[in-house]
Amino acid sequence: MRKLLTVHRMANKIRLLRETYSGSFLLVEGKSDKVFYKRFIDNLACRLEIADVETTDVETTDVEIADVEIPDTRKSNKQFVIEILKNLEKSNFQGVLAIVDADFDHLQNTTVTIPNLLRTDTHDLETMLIESPAFDKVIVMFGSEEKIIKFGRDLRTALVECSKSVGYLRWVSQSDGLNLKFEGIEFKKFVDNQTIQISEIELIKEVKNKSKAYSLDNKDLQKRLTNKKNSSHNPWQVCCGHDLVEILSIALRKAIGSNPAIDVKSNSDDSKNTLENILLLAYEENYFYQTQLYLEIRKWETKNQPFKVLQNDL
Repeated sequence: MRKLLTVHRMANKIRLLRETYSGSFLLVEGKSDKVFYKRFIDNLACRLEIADVETTDVETTDVEIADVEIPDTRKSNKQFVIEILKNLEKSNFQGVLAIVDADFDHLQNTTVTIPNLLRTDTHDLETMLIESPAFDKVIVMFGSEEKIIKFGRDLRTALVECSKSVGYLRWVSQSDGLNLKFEGIEFKKFVDNQTIQISEIELIKEVKNKSKAYSLDNKDLQKRLTNKKNSSHNPWQVCCGHDLVEILSIALRKAIGSNPAIDVKSNSDDSKNTLENILLLAYEENYFYQTQLYLEIRKWETKNQPFKVLQNDL
């Protein structure tokens, strides 16, 4: 068996499934997205498919393809989802919907011209979780009332203010083609664990080191970051959810809690007991019903009858 992570093969896998399945398909970016949306979809009428460039496994015997395309593995799962959807739409495939993270699309006024593509209300799925009351439930579970009072600031606001700098640097990297690496950066090197405030210079140094981008000038990067900032920007579009969860993990160890690191770790491939998963579990159905994304899915169902995605509202 060979692993060919190609847009063509993933699209043709879905075409083959159509031969024995008449319901709708929902394409999402990764495992956490599947866990989230699985709670809301009608599992008899809709099938969830993960389009993950790192884990998608399609056997070469599935479909014979003349023009096998090996994609750039640096492409994000988001782009992979979009390209699979485009491939299916070219053949007028019916009943497929894709949901991706908005990232910076809303801030850049990026227009969606693909009729079967929807984006999260905020930057990504994790920001939707933290903006919701699920966040407050997690704080009650892990926070110290005494420390929260002493902290003296609204924690959600503090996290967002701290995370914005990381978000803006991510945006600078994307818009200026710097290809900086953020995966694996150590937040404790630039986030104060008592005040939950950030050192932008230390952030820049850490990202440069992880990226091995030693030739970039610290002051120049900070200037680009500052120039990117705008008070009119919605911070929930700037902040990356993974960054917010990392900072929350730090806060729950010292600033507003006394939890061991292992109890409030942000994420892990080998454990379900992480903050991201706990936030997912704390997110209730009625929170989702209040989102714009929920309304857009319902609109899609109306336009694409008889295909259905969501369960009937309780």
